[in-house]
Amino acid sequence: MARIVIADDGIEFDGKTPEQRALGGVESTIVSMSEELASRGHKVLVRNMCKAPLVYKGVDWAPLKNGLPDTADLYIANRGDKLINLLPKAKRTLFWTHNPAGYTVKWRYISKLWWRKPLFGFIGEYHAKTLPKWVPEGGRVIIPYGIPDAFRTAEPTKETPPPRAVFTSNPLRSLDWLLELWAERIQPNVPGAELHIFSGHQTYGSVGDDKAQAMKTVLDRAEELKDQGVILRGPVPKAQLIDELRAARAMLYRSDLNETFCLALGEAQAMGVPCVTQDFGSAYERVIDGETGTVAPDDDTFVKAAIDLLKNDDLWHKQHLAALDNQRKWSWAEAAQLVEGIIPQ
Repeated sequence: MARIVIADDGIEFDGKTPEQRALGGVESTIVSMSEELASRGHKVLVRNMCKAPLVYKGVDWAPLKNGLPDTADLYIANRGDKLINLLPKAKRTLFWTHNPAGYTVKWRYISKLWWRKPLFGFIGEYHAKTLPKWVPEGGRVIIPYGIPDAFRTAEPTKETPPPRAVFTSNPLRSLDWLLELWAERIQPNVPGAELHIFSGHQTYGSVGDDKAQAMKTVLDRAEELKDQGVILRGPVPKAQLIDELRAARAMLYRSDLNETFCLALGEAQAMGVPCVTQDFGSAYERVIDGETGTVAPDDDTFVKAAIDLLKNDDLWHKQHLAALDNQRKWSWAEAAQLVEGIIPQ
């Protein structure tokens, strides 16, 4: 089987972190992908900002500062330009991008990409469109994130939930916008409705710390809306999030141009939670408009869809079943198969 090295120079985490605290989407995907590849018999080494070496669920974790092995069948450089050329003897290098790829149009990236010409990895159709055609690369491949099995296989609710909506994304991604719509137009039209917010800077490590004050401003506004059913819960581990999604009637999230996959929507849909979103970024790839939720073209449509979903039991039941039927099919096993397809033979 193949020797696969994954390098990341972002925040501190390792294979045990998802069991201990909330973890951002990109970091969660590194854990999930590495564990899936290891379970398929590959030798997987992750070199990142973890504190100490660890072998967990078949994955060899160690600090990036300790260096990389001499070679690999596949080297996955995660996001950062400093990682692209760290393993020149690898048979193939995949530059795994997660955010809109326009950030690579800088000399510090272009110079390294020109020398190495790695395979560019994208996570969806919208994401792939964000890289200019002239950027030097050795090919392009779309490898969508898998939806974690914990969400895909969890027992869904057997009861019709009360009018409880959830928000599980970054508070800087239009939570302030949602709060105003909720307070002024949604909650007044749905007696007893609640909006539970599972969000905070802790999920994003040191990156979140840098933006903590901006996040605090939004979350302080949420605290002010207690009397209108807004309940600030903070980030929670995945196991608890599954229970919270099971109890939710709807996920309300505007989406964002920076959403290249939106794991938050994917997790909710896999749990059978209908979602109301807008047509920003990759939202249209996660929600089947009119079937598993609504991809609204404007604020008025968003508000109407949210109210209908929170009040109409028949609509909720129909979209709930459609989400369970359609949105549990793409796992990390399928994603890993695509990775295996780019490993040199």
